[in-house]
Amino acid sequence: MTTSPKEILLVGFGAVGSICAFCLKKGGLARITVVARSSHALVNDYGLHMKSRRYGEIIGWKPDRLCRSVCDAADQKYDYVIVTSKALPDLITTSTMLAPLLSSTYTKHFGQPIYALFQNGLNVEQDLHDALVALGEQPNSKIISTSLYTMTNITAPGVVEHLSMTDSIFLGIYRHGDFTTCVNSDEETKILTQLAAPLDSGGFQVQLVPEIQRKKLAKNLINVVFASTATLTNYTVPALFRPAPKKGSTYYEPYLEPRTASSINQYSIPTLRAMLLEVEALARALGFPDTEDGFPSSLVDETIANQKRMHEDPRNTHVPSMLLDARKGQPIEVEVIVGSIVMMARERGVPVPRIETLYALLLVIQNQALGRKLSSPALQISCLNHPKYN
Repeated sequence: MTTSPKEILLVGFGAVGSICAFCLKKGGLARITVVARSSHALVNDYGLHMKSRRYGEIIGWKPDRLCRSVCDAADQKYDYVIVTSKALPDLITTSTMLAPLLSSTYTKHFGQPIYALFQNGLNVEQDLHDALVALGEQPNSKIISTSLYTMTNITAPGVVEHLSMTDSIFLGIYRHGDFTTCVNSDEETKILTQLAAPLDSGGFQVQLVPEIQRKKLAKNLINVVFASTATLTNYTVPALFRPAPKKGSTYYEPYLEPRTASSINQYSIPTLRAMLLEVEALARALGFPDTEDGFPSSLVDETIANQKRMHEDPRNTHVPSMLLDARKGQPIEVEVIVGSIVMMARERGVPVPRIETLYALLLVIQNQALGRKLSSPALQISCLNHPKYN
């Protein structure tokens, strides 16, 4: 018995959104509608140019359907809405971005889809949860949270560089204010499985978990420490680990200058490890046990070792998205990646002084980026005045 493909709307067509849309379509189990705001004209005319270590070079790739806005896409029923745009609540909330879907008019005609947030950071679900409650929906089992691992960047307009040989994702149900329920109901398992199938068919390694927030916190270890440090220093992670090029070999940078490498190892790496330990302390306050399926204490040193292994590679050209945005003068994900740690720690009386310092310094970068963005006459962040949704 054959089943019809899932109707999936993907909002956010940057680096992560591009590889997710590509894999979902490649798997053949879903029909993909993509909202591409800034890149719509380019992708509509020429498609994407993908340079992938895993899939090779693909020129002119397009999704099944391309829309300029969520307004334009809100003309049909979807099984799932995947949000891959960066979480920037200090610029635009998720509920504002998805307003045409979160309307009584849309709900009356098509019902509400399942929302899956493929976003970095913590507490990214809160705003969407509140919007569903305000709509009169029962938000239980309506929001899927994820922890996604991929290495991909936009290197030029319409050009996606995909460096991962393996893309993996953890899927779990968002349970508002609940960090300890560790069993999926039959309904929750079905919701997760039906999204996992097209992802798995498209090449992702998918794991369903009964409690997702501990996986999100583990992923945030990398971003809160290494992406933040890269952004503040303007050097990518290989600056901490990669040996200098050998004489006569291909030149690359950044690398760890051997004459002062001892200072990095004596001061920088231990400070980064201390930041990771602050996150571990928060994990314990949240009730995550020191177990393999909880938040194991081994994660701290494993994270450093994994970063070292990946970023020693001379071929590694990956730039953390936070650093990439800072270099472009764009707003960064400081609130959901770093600010969320600070706020959650304060609520529970957990001292995180080093992470608070990161947060304080990154806020200066964010302040300037938001000032430029919010003063731009070209800023178009919603279609709330569209008559169709009023």
